[in-house]
Amino acid sequence: MDTRTPFPTTLYLGVDDMVRLVQRVGLPACIAGVAERIEADFRRWPEFDKSARLACHSADGVIELMPIADAERFTFKYVNGHPKNTRAGLPTVMAFGVLADVATGAPRLLSELTLTTAIRTAAMSATAARHLARPGSRVMALIGNGAQSEFQAIAFRDLVGIRELRLFDTDPAATAKLVANLAGLGLSVTVCASIREAVRGADIVTTVTADKANATILTPDLIAPGMHLNAVGGDCPGKTELHADVLRCGPVFVEYAPQSRIEGEVQQMPADFPVTEFWQVLTGQAPGRTSAEQVTVFDSVGFALEDYAALGFVYDTARALGLGRGIDLVPQAVDPKDLFGVLRGPVEALRIAA
Repeated sequence: MDTRTPFPTTLYLGVDDMVRLVQRVGLPACIAGVAERIEADFRRWPEFDKSARLACHSADGVIELMPIADAERFTFKYVNGHPKNTRAGLPTVMAFGVLADVATGAPRLLSELTLTTAIRTAAMSATAARHLARPGSRVMALIGNGAQSEFQAIAFRDLVGIRELRLFDTDPAATAKLVANLAGLGLSVTVCASIREAVRGADIVTTVTADKANATILTPDLIAPGMHLNAVGGDCPGKTELHADVLRCGPVFVEYAPQSRIEGEVQQMPADFPVTEFWQVLTGQAPGRTSAEQVTVFDSVGFALEDYAALGFVYDTARALGLGRGIDLVPQAVDPKDLFGVLRGPVEALRIAA
């Protein structure tokens, strides 16, 4: 009797599979589902083996690996960030990811993560805002109207209650694209001629720009009492969106401080500049917003735990819907100690060519 564990199958989800998944479940439900998992996983923060992502930087961008694991599942994401790509017809961000069993190391899922990253980034932003923005926030300025903007708009509409968007981008075509894509989705949209106009009267300001530069999208004179700032675009060394003095306007919240101090807005600040990790707010170990007049800053760089939550949602949902296909990602040897045997065939195939 063969008592060996059945050989694990790796589920492959390509772009077409992910599109079908989102269309069948619905984008709002996908964002909400990922957000629910993100919050649940951040609440059990101590259970994870965490590290800052491994990054290889170049003049035009960055390529990164983002690993994390708990006692049962390991995940990693490969992701790039190349702001100039759009000039060549390529996405600024491209990603794929793997989910594996910790007990055996067997890969269970190989998935596209470009669409999924857009969903999880929006889900993270809205999850943080639910705990850090003023209750009853209804107006959001959205600075940067590129590939992430629709996802942010829908996430804040559904999870936070935003009803009015004030838009600005240096590229009018990007804003026109966003306006067209949001038509009929229950949001009042105002196109603004400047950042100053866009933030006027906003409860929440989301910055999601792509340029790899130390930019000052927001300056202290633009910040009103009670605002929540959702800074998404600054995510690698030398890439920021907020003037340093904006970070002194109120408490700054981050995902994982060792990574944020390298990549986030707080890279501009001294090493002892105080920040609060978001999981501490969720578990009651640190306060979030303490008054209606307080300015709060979420310095979001994107952390591997968010991808862990997203990959888990995608894997479980795809299996429930019967999406994707099994692939042979690992050789299946009759004797696992005889990998060479997988190559066994005609002797001629193993001989040195004459």
